[in-house]
Formats: sequence, C-alpha cells, structure tokens
Amino acid sequence: MTQDRTPARIMRIGMTLSVAGTIYVFATLGPRMAAGFLTGAGLSLFSFHTLRRLGEGLEPGAGTPFRGSAVFFTLRYLIIGAAAYVIVKILEISVMPVLAGLFVSAAAVLIEILYELVSSK
Repeated sequence: MTQDRTPARIMRIGMTLSVAGTIYVFATLGPRMAAGFLTGAGLSLFSFHTLRRLGEGLEPGAGTPFRGSAVFFTLRYLIIGAAAYVIVKILEISVMPVLAGLFVSAAAVLIEILYELVSSK
C-alpha cells in the first residue's frame, strides 16, 4: 500500500506561501504587519495540521491513536480567536494581514488541487 503524500505536500506549499507572503508584506507594509501575516499563516497551518491529525485518527487500523485530537480540534477556534484578539487589540496590528495569513492553508489546498490536475495522467 502506498502512502499518500498530499497532506505533507500541502504543508510544504503552505510554509512556502507563508515565507513568501511574509517577505512581501514586510517589504510593502513593514515589520509589524509582516508579523501579523506570519502569525495568521502559522495559525492557519496549525489548524490544518490538527484537522489532518483528526482525520488520521479516524482511519480504521491507523497506527496513530486518536487521543485528544477531537477535543483539541474543537478548542482550536478558541486558540485562534485568542491569538487574533492579542494581535489586534494588544499589539495593535491591523486585522487584514492576520486574515490574509489565515487563508494560507486554503491557498495551499487550491495549489495542491491544481498540481494534482496537471500531474495526473
């Protein structure tokens, strides 16, 4: 049985988008906004990772145990909300770079879909 490398590829694409986006935001808007984008991107990839772990735990006969992934999956929105609140209210960084960073994993999934469409024969 072959191992599906799609989730790992999505994470690599997401990390690449995070670095590229952070460099772009740093060059155009400055270091505070770049920190906001990078934080949003990190939260986005973290959320994708927890969703992936939850899916792996649901797989029958999976080697990885389910453990507390379901509880953590539900708590991740509280963690993301708390982090966004700290970034926007306490650090006084604009919400737009943070929101843009939160879309990194969605963009990575779309790029992966395009990759699969082009590379499959």
